[in-house]
Amino acid sequence: MKRYDAIVIGAGHNGLTAAAYLARAGLDVVVLERREAIGGAAISEERHPGFLYSSCSYVCSLLRAEIMRDLDLSKHGLRIIPYENSTVIARNGESLGFFHDPAKTRQSIARHSRRDADAYAEFNRDLYRQCRMIRPLLLETPPDPTSFRLRDIKGLRKLQKAFAQLGEDGLAQAMQFWTMSCGDFLDRYFESELLKGSLAGNSIIGTALGPYSPGSAYVLLHHVMGDLDGHVGAWGFAVGGMGAVSDALAGAAREHGAEIRTGAEVEQLIVRGGRVEGVALAGGEEIHAARVVSNLDVKRTYNRLVAPSDLPGDFLEAVNNFKIRGSSGKLNIALDRLPEFPALASEPLLQRGGILISESMEYLERGYDDWKNGLWSREPFLDITIPTHYDPTMAPPGKHYMSVFVQYVPPTLADGPWTPEKRDAFGKTVLDTIELYSPGFRDIVLDCWVRTPADIENEVGLTEGNIFQGELTLDQLLFNRPVPGYAQYRGPLAGLYMCGSSTHPGGGVMGAPGANAAREILHDAKIRRAA
Repeated sequence: MKRYDAIVIGAGHNGLTAAAYLARAGLDVVVLERREAIGGAAISEERHPGFLYSSCSYVCSLLRAEIMRDLDLSKHGLRIIPYENSTVIARNGESLGFFHDPAKTRQSIARHSRRDADAYAEFNRDLYRQCRMIRPLLLETPPDPTSFRLRDIKGLRKLQKAFAQLGEDGLAQAMQFWTMSCGDFLDRYFESELLKGSLAGNSIIGTALGPYSPGSAYVLLHHVMGDLDGHVGAWGFAVGGMGAVSDALAGAAREHGAEIRTGAEVEQLIVRGGRVEGVALAGGEEIHAARVVSNLDVKRTYNRLVAPSDLPGDFLEAVNNFKIRGSSGKLNIALDRLPEFPALASEPLLQRGGILISESMEYLERGYDDWKNGLWSREPFLDITIPTHYDPTMAPPGKHYMSVFVQYVPPTLADGPWTPEKRDAFGKTVLDTIELYSPGFRDIVLDCWVRTPADIENEVGLTEGNIFQGELTLDQLLFNRPVPGYAQYRGPLAGLYMCGSSTHPGGGVMGAPGANAAREILHDAKIRRAA
């Protein structure tokens, strides 16, 4: 019977990243994917004839440039086009645009508040100072603050140095970013509700927090720490949809000899004497390996694949206390033609980036109130993109594809589980909302694929449909993610590693958890082989 060096469970982008790095280092790797298609949440699917949807994740920014270079993803077909502008629109016909040209952005903000136009440069300076401190830590294993191992001591010193370089003011601001609400933080800089509503959108995406919830300021920071072509905070579209990211990673893994199997659902781990020795598939097949790497979230890994008797009780309790709360939905829409937004009539180029429906802090907070009451937001936050502006291959000639990310949507409703009827009603709420800002929108809809948190959980395997595999709050970051004492991609079972977004540095199509986990696995393998 063949014995692999490593089994990777789940062909999401982090699992594929880990597999590519391990295979590149010479390990014999097999990736096992439950579904018939690879990619997890980073996948492209044709659900309506001629239309290619980015069915879950929808834009690129967080994918680490180091990973793209290491794995030569451009060689494997990955091409990302930065989008030029973005905007927030209001029901009264007002808009506020963010342009590639800073002077135009300043002019747009000044139409609402000259004071805010001046403050925006200061805000960006403070924001990107924090980004510069954090970004080098993304591809680092978080040090264990209770350990006296040399590598942990060095890691703590590096962390200390990174914070010290901020200076006294920057350090105070860092603590504010990590603990304050986004609303309180933005109130320090701005007065325009439309501007604050737009900026606060990044603090709630994928997060079960409101804009005035403590800790939401860090989520804003998390969303702007990516870069494209050296431009910090820039966003872009992957040509061919987000599945192109996964396809490129799979191509890199296969180039170095990794095997990828679809339709291979792992039912449980094979554990003997406190060590994981392989996996058992749903059909009964057993596959053995020196090590197993789980791309599933921490709850699915330890609650579904491992018997409770094989785990320490306090560890299992900590796993169950890890917060993974669903709050997002998604609509993929095929359009007969481009929609018209009266608020953008004088600036049609603003349609080529993201279009936010996020009018004010109060608007977002009311949506969060609905979520807390077990309802989808009656007036939802929407992040609308039309990738076919840049990639016409995603729709037939003259037609367009629209992606709509929705916040807030509970995983279970106050009146019980999701049903097809409730899903349709949720979709109607979103379409009706878009119609308010784009009269006649419904008339050009050819197809609408509605996805609730329950759909995302059942289809993709994300607990409660949480796109980050766990909340990005201070108690669940760095050496606390996912469990204190087990934040270095390992758990209490020997031979078992984690590489998904439940681990540092968290969610988004980043690849960092997969790359970091692979580095730790190779470190352990080198030590064992040397011994």
